[in-house]
Amino acid sequence: MAFSTRHRGLKGIVSEINITPLTDIFLVLLIIFMVTSAAMVESGAKISLPEVDSTAAQPREITITVTPQNDIYVNAQLTPYEQLEDTLRQLIQSRPDVPVVLEGDREVLFGQAVKILSLAQKAGATQIAIAAERRRAN
Repeated sequence: MAFSTRHRGLKGIVSEINITPLTDIFLVLLIIFMVTSAAMVESGAKISLPEVDSTAAQPREITITVTPQNDIYVNAQLTPYEQLEDTLRQLIQSRPDVPVVLEGDREVLFGQAVKILSLAQKAGATQIAIAAERRRAN
């Protein structure tokens, strides 16, 4: 019960609030927030980046992801190859100093990656980088 009408034999209303339902609601909201924030961190597609001995972190504002099925995602949004240059041009015009990062799966052919980077350069990108993972020590 939310309010208790009896308190040690006294008659009248005593305002004791039961906070258990409120705590339950907060815990449910916390779990929902944790699950959705973990899902938002991932990029638009599942890829396996190539491994290198050392990498440098770059601020990623414009990310192009290429899957093994040759699906292309620009900032986690599926983009047809024919519209890639126009989409990149719109993003680069608003922020010309932002680097364009290519995240290509290991299975993506080198020629496909070169074509995509060439389109990014035509769209006006001045800084282009290729994403990789640091090789795990065995």
